[in-house]
Amino acid sequence: MPEYLPTAPYRGTRDFLPAEMSVRTQVFGKLYEVIERYGFQRYDGPILESAEIYEAKSGEEIANQQLYTLTDRGGRRLALRPEMTPSVARMIAGNAGSLQFPVRWYSHPNCHRYERPQRGRVREHWQINVDIFGSTSPNCELEIFELIHDMLAGLGASEDMFVVRANDRNLLSSALTDVVGVPADQLSDVFALVDRWEKYDRDKLAADAGEIGLSDKQFDRLGDVLGAGTALLDDLPAEVKEASNLVTVLKSSAADLVRFDPMIVRGLAYYTSTVFEVFDTSPENNRALFGGGAYSDLASLFTPKQIPGIGFGMGDVTLMDFLGTHGLLPEPKPEVDVVVLPVTEDLGQEARSVATTLRRAGIRTSVPLEYRKLGKELGRADKSGARVVVIVGREDWDAGNVTVRSLATREQHQVSVDAAAETASRLLAG
Repeated sequence: MPEYLPTAPYRGTRDFLPAEMSVRTQVFGKLYEVIERYGFQRYDGPILESAEIYEAKSGEEIANQQLYTLTDRGGRRLALRPEMTPSVARMIAGNAGSLQFPVRWYSHPNCHRYERPQRGRVREHWQINVDIFGSTSPNCELEIFELIHDMLAGLGASEDMFVVRANDRNLLSSALTDVVGVPADQLSDVFALVDRWEKYDRDKLAADAGEIGLSDKQFDRLGDVLGAGTALLDDLPAEVKEASNLVTVLKSSAADLVRFDPMIVRGLAYYTSTVFEVFDTSPENNRALFGGGAYSDLASLFTPKQIPGIGFGMGDVTLMDFLGTHGLLPEPKPEVDVVVLPVTEDLGQEARSVATTLRRAGIRTSVPLEYRKLGKELGRADKSGARVVVIVGREDWDAGNVTVRSLATREQHQVSVDAAAETASRLLAG
């Protein structure tokens, strides 16, 4: 017996059969529409990048544990992109002279990370990235938060289904320094601890805090800071709050778009001020869906010019889990809406000409590739999800007519060939 190759995809990657692809296309199509209504333009870039840009900017976890790397024949170290932000920073820096800042860009790349596959995490995922480059105005935060709410609303989500939890790393740095007493050289380690705060029990967190040099008293103070909510802002210096775009948002009429949360820090190293994560509020899927933040110097890896930015990445895995949890996934579209059926094999060309007319009218139409008896083809058309058939018979055709039939109601009409598209459209609309 021959040994056949496995039919399953590589672990952590997925096949999308037509029904699932239909659902995805509908979901992402709605998101594109909302994003583009805000004036964002779509871009794309290569899936292979220099490994250095991730090692320099994406953080230790991605660079040391999750990066798929390879060396090409020229000895260059490359990586499959684990995220899009360093790539777009490279593109912005390389084209800065021809761009009119600020710019609004978005993309929908597939990304690869060597992770342990589990609910919400795979090794290859698709991610909508939305970024504004070239401005430090708090209006950037406002627009990003408004956009997130509109994107989820465009998929049918109500405001009670999710919450945007936001923080400013500068506010947290001030609290850690002034309230907890963390030395400046320990801030990055404490940020990493905060990022794990909701994932581990108190004993594990206390042990980790001890390893990075925090005393028991400092650990207790850290817990108080992280649980303080907006009350924490009262303990921070005025100049720190005045410099925070997030504080400006929280004082504006758009304050209900976000909830201040000191525990949000984000694990990626390039975030420098505002950071945020969007959480599902359902107890069945109480987890972070996606997030992002502001970065003041990401493009500095490629240019001496400082180009600030803010953005987020919305991954497909957690998004689909969210929509499924709340019953918001659309139904797959059928293969076609109309099938044109020749009664006899010699009418194949005539059937194709009718199909061409219907397609030009914007109707999704197919014609059998192999001739079968009319009864069998009617059954196949019904199983394909078609709602209307156009039957081409010899006598009708010679008289310039065809029969248009609704498979749902059995209503049918004999009409001229020129009227077939209009009649089919009416039956589809009914």
